[in-house]
Amino acid sequence: MNALTLQWHDAGQDKTQNIYEQQPSQNLGTVRIGRDPLRCDIVLSHPTVSGLHVEIFFHHQQQRFYIRNLRSQNPPIVDGSPLVQGEMPLTEGSSIFLGQIKLNVTRVSTGSIPATILPPPHPPVNIGHHQYSPTPPAPPPGVYGLECPKCHKVCPGENLQIGCHWCGTSLAAAVSVLVGGG
Repeated sequence: MNALTLQWHDAGQDKTQNIYEQQPSQNLGTVRIGRDPLRCDIVLSHPTVSGLHVEIFFHHQQQRFYIRNLRSQNPPIVDGSPLVQGEMPLTEGSSIFLGQIKLNVTRVSTGSIPATILPPPHPPVNIGHHQYSPTPPAPPPGVYGLECPKCHKVCPGENLQIGCHWCGTSLAAAVSVLVGGG
């Protein structure tokens, strides 16, 4: 699962926010940051931050997180350079100034294994009187699970932070489903 962790200090509090590859947000595929709560997913209160300042997104072809400037008059400073237009890749240790607020990229985890190179599923193996299956079990009937938005297989709810067992997709945008009858 691809994720980026931001840390900053705003309104007297230290804050941390994880941004996931398929983060549910107001604008699909991006996380917008600024002062306006109606347009932004991460809201900063400092008056030097623009209403809609930047957005962070995961670029699937590059397999990296990027930041995009949305404000020409008040550009963000990324790793010491003004991002007047366009976008820049973010790495662990990157610093982002939005006005007088500094956001630090404290962690970037990328490189989930694409489903195309996973080995094909194997049938269960009988060892003695026990049957072992190399694929993870589905949640037991009558409980809630998470339906993967990519392969539509159901994973246990505790996989929210881990990702789909079968294809590695983030479950942040997964639909909660009732498995079987209960």
